[in-house]
Amino acid sequence: MLNPLNSIKGTLITGFILAVIVMFLIKMGLVAPNWMTVLRWLHIIAGITWIGLLYYFNFVQTPALAKAAADQGGPGGAGISKYVAPLALLWFRWSALITWLLGFSYLASNRQLGAFLLGFASSPMNLYQFIIGMGAWFGTIMLFNVWVLIWPNQKKILGIVSATDEQKAKARKVAFLASRTNVVLSIPMLLCMAAAGHGL
Repeated sequence: MLNPLNSIKGTLITGFILAVIVMFLIKMGLVAPNWMTVLRWLHIIAGITWIGLLYYFNFVQTPALAKAAADQGGPGGAGISKYVAPLALLWFRWSALITWLLGFSYLASNRQLGAFLLGFASSPMNLYQFIIGMGAWFGTIMLFNVWVLIWPNQKKILGIVSATDEQKAKARKVAFLASRTNVVLSIPMLLCMAAAGHGL
């Protein structure tokens, strides 16, 4: 018998099948999940993937590569740079985009796009839109950083596109600062996401 846990695809499919079973059980309990619930759930899954990888890069990979570079007799960081980083960056950048698109879709479906105006388009001001809007703007800036600053510079660092040593040094600094900025922004962003629905 094939074990679905032997592959990431099988693992993900198994997780989604289990979630559908849970939804069916909830529906049998007469609390039917609706489209908005599914949209929010997918937004959360994509967001956890994005922020989890952001934290991995900042808290694990970057310090580990620095230690590997300082270890003169050690194996170095070539394996991470060649095999781990490109795959992690693939999941990182696409989960960032999917998170943002699902969040935007959720706000649009919920008629809450005034969040991008921080609730000031409503009279009186819409507090939910203000709080979720701050989170949405933090997320938008973070998405910009991923696709415009981090990914193009990581391609130079990893040798995916050709770059001189000087260009690679500059790319390291830009990608590092953009990534650290995203860590900073993620903290109030997550507060806004939780507070919008549950209060402070």
